[in-house]
Amino acid sequence: MRKRLHERLTTLAELITLEVALAGLFFLLAFGVFFYLTRIVFVQHSAAFDDWAFAQMDALRAAAPWLTAWVRGITFFASMPFLIAAALLIPSFLLWRQQRREALMVFLAVVGATVFNQLLKLHFQRTRPGSALIPQPGLSFPSGHAMIGSSLYAALAWLAWRHGQRGLAVGLLVWAALIGLTRVYLHVHYATDVTAGFAAGVVWMLVLRIILRWRQGLGQPG
Repeated sequence: MRKRLHERLTTLAELITLEVALAGLFFLLAFGVFFYLTRIVFVQHSAAFDDWAFAQMDALRAAAPWLTAWVRGITFFASMPFLIAAALLIPSFLLWRQQRREALMVFLAVVGATVFNQLLKLHFQRTRPGSALIPQPGLSFPSGHAMIGSSLYAALAWLAWRHGQRGLAVGLLVWAALIGLTRVYLHVHYATDVTAGFAAGVVWMLVLRIILRWRQGLGQPG
């Protein structure tokens, strides 16, 4: 028992690298942003940021009404049908290529973020904006498109980065941010919902990376 505990502690010490230190820093920053937003929305009841963001998007839509069709198309790429398909097809492809750990990460990135997003929404119980351009069921805080979508694309960006595709990795992260903006453009989420979704997505991905590295350090498959 004591020997096994010593082995686990040794493994943990080996995992405390620069990557883990940076991950811890980003975790604290993302968690701090999320906590700050909950204070703004549910304690201070401030709508200044949300009103400002809606005003900017409304001005953009008035200046370029043709954008709306494109925005509706872009927002699909973090919709639940798309995410379900991605959570099944991408890991299946990776398993076919004998990339078990990568397949597990992509699958858990989507599934875990989905579960946590629903738990957070049920906890905060924030209703959606009444000015939505398209009907959307469910609660508002944090945005599922932002949280789950950013988790998926961050996982794919990590895979791209590992294989030397740095430009693709950056592009995937920019794409995730663009999807989040579409939710504000369409008034289906407040800007604070989207920002909190991104922060929560970062937290989940960092936790997931640590869990997977821990499993790898213990010599478990995947």
